[in-house]
Amino acid sequence: MPASKVILVSTSMRAGAQVHADIRGHKVTIDQPAQAGGTDEGPTPLEYFLFSLGGCIASIARIAATQQKLEMRGIDIDVAADLNPAGLLGKPTDDRVGFQSITVKAQIDADMSEAEKVKFLDEVCDRCPLHDNIKLATKVEHSLDQS
Repeated sequence: MPASKVILVSTSMRAGAQVHADIRGHKVTIDQPAQAGGTDEGPTPLEYFLFSLGGCIASIARIAATQQKLEMRGIDIDVAADLNPAGLLGKPTDDRVGFQSITVKAQIDADMSEAEKVKFLDEVCDRCPLHDNIKLATKVEHSLDQS
C-alpha cells in the first residue's frame, strides 16, 4: 500500500462573514468584501483557492529546481479564473457553480531557454497536488459531524 499523509484543516465561523483557522500555528482569516457583507479583513475562499494553486506550483518549482541543481532565482505566477457567480448566489444558471476555466501564467527567473522553461513548468505542474486535484476529478464527500 502506498504511503499516505492526511492533511487536516479545521475552520470556524461565528457572527459575520469571517472564517478562521489556526493551521500549524498560523492564524488564517477568510472574509468577504464590504459590498458582499464582510469586513474585508481577508481574501475570499475563491481568492485563497487561486493563491493556493499559485503557491503550490511555486513551491514545487523550488523543490524541482533544487533536485535538478538549477539556479532558479525566482518564479512569479499569475492565476486567473472565470466564474459565473449566479449559482453561488442561489440564482438559476446553466453554468457550473465553480470556475469555468483557470489560467496559470508563470515567469521563471533562471538561466534556461524558453523551451527549457516550458518543459520545467510542465513537469512542475504535473507534480503539483493542487494542479492535479483541479485537473482531474477528486472524490469529495460531505456529512454532518454527529459528535
